[in-house]
Amino acid sequence: MEKIIETREVPVKGEYDIIIAGGGIAGVAAALASKRLGSRVLLIEKSVMLGGLATLGLISWYEPLCDGTGRHIIKGISEELLLLSICYGPDNLAEDWKTHKMSTPDSRRYATHFSPAIFALALNDLMSREKIDVRLDMLASHPVMEQNVCKGLIVESKSGREFFKASVVIDATGDADILFRGGVPCVNGRNFLSYVSHGCGLREAEKFMKTRNALSVRKWISCGSNMYGSGHPEGLHTFSGTTNEDVTEFIRIGQQMLFDRIKDEPPSERDIIAIPGMAQYRTTRHIQGEYELTLADKEKHHEDSVGAIGDFRNRDVHYEIPYRCLYNKNFPNMLAAGRIVSASGDGWEVTRVIPVAALTGQAAGTAAHLIIANKQSASDINITDLQSLLTNQGLVLHF
Repeated sequence: MEKIIETREVPVKGEYDIIIAGGGIAGVAAALASKRLGSRVLLIEKSVMLGGLATLGLISWYEPLCDGTGRHIIKGISEELLLLSICYGPDNLAEDWKTHKMSTPDSRRYATHFSPAIFALALNDLMSREKIDVRLDMLASHPVMEQNVCKGLIVESKSGREFFKASVVIDATGDADILFRGGVPCVNGRNFLSYVSHGCGLREAEKFMKTRNALSVRKWISCGSNMYGSGHPEGLHTFSGTTNEDVTEFIRIGQQMLFDRIKDEPPSERDIIAIPGMAQYRTTRHIQGEYELTLADKEKHHEDSVGAIGDFRNRDVHYEIPYRCLYNKNFPNMLAAGRIVSASGDGWEVTRVIPVAALTGQAAGTAAHLIIANKQSASDINITDLQSLLTNQGLVLHF
C-alpha cells in the first residue's frame, strides 16, 4: 500500500487525569466511577449522543441484573443506569423487581425494554449533573505513546485535530480502537449480518390503545441473522467490524434488507420510527489481557474479581470477572472497558451486554483512580483496595 508521511503541529487542547474514549454504557460508567472519586475526567464520543448500542444502536433491552433464580447479582452503576433508562419513559420491568422484593426462580428476570431516545437524553442530563466534561461529535483517533506509556489522545472534530493529555486512558470504544493502535495485542471477532430497526403500524397502534404503554407502539424489525447465525445471508462472509470497508458493507446490506422487506407494504399503514445510527456488531475486537475469560470460568471464583455476573441467555449461570481481563501488563496506564475486555467464546458473550459493560466500566474507572492516586501501573495496584472501593459502590464481587 502506498503511504504518505505527515508532519504537522497539533495544539494541546487540555489535560485530564482520565480520558475515556467512547460514550457508550461502559464509557459512561467509567466516567461516573472515576469522577465520583475525585478525578478530572473527559468523556469523548464520536456520535452526537451517549449510550452507544443501547441508544444510537437501538438495542433497547437492558439485559438481566439477576441470575435467573431470583437473586439480584449485578448492582452498582449498572443498576443505576437501568433505573435511569426507565425513569422518564416506558418500561416493562416486572413489578416485583420494581419494589425490590425477592423474586422467585420461575419469575421474570430483572430486565426491561426502554425508550432509546429518552435514555440518551437522560444520560446527557446525568453527565451535566455530575459535572463530567463531555465532547460529542469528536473522534478519538490515536493514542500518543512514549514506549508503552500513553501520554494522551489525538482527536478529530469540527475544530480540527487536537491533543488531550491524560494520566490514564480507558478504551470504551467497543472495538478496542485506542488500545489496538497503541500496540496492545488484540483478537478480532466474527459477526453475522444483523440489522435491527424500530417500526410501528396499525397493530402496534391498536395495542397501545389497549395497554396505554408507549413501548407497545415500538416493534423491533430484525433483518438477517439472530445471535447464533440463523438467518445470515447465504454465501455472505462474516464481519470483523474493524475496517471502514467492513462497517460500510455491513450497514448498507442491512439497510437494503430492511428496504426490501418494507417497500411493498401499504405505505400509509406503517412507518419506520428509527434505523440504527451505528453498526450493530456484537463482538468486533478484544484485548489480550492478563487473563482471558472463557466458558471454563463458569461457576469459577477469582480472587481478583471486580464483579459477579449472570448469563442473559440462561438461568442459574454465574461468572466472576477478574481484574486481569481489563489490562495488559505491558501498558501501564491503559485500561479496557465494555465488550473489549479480555474474553472469548461464551466469556465474550456474557461480557458484551449492557449490564456487564457498565460493570467493567465502573471497575476500570475505579482502577484508573487508584493508578493515579498511588502512582502505580495498572498491574501493580492493590486488588484489595480496588475491591474495597467497588464493594463500597455496591458491587457484588462473588456469586
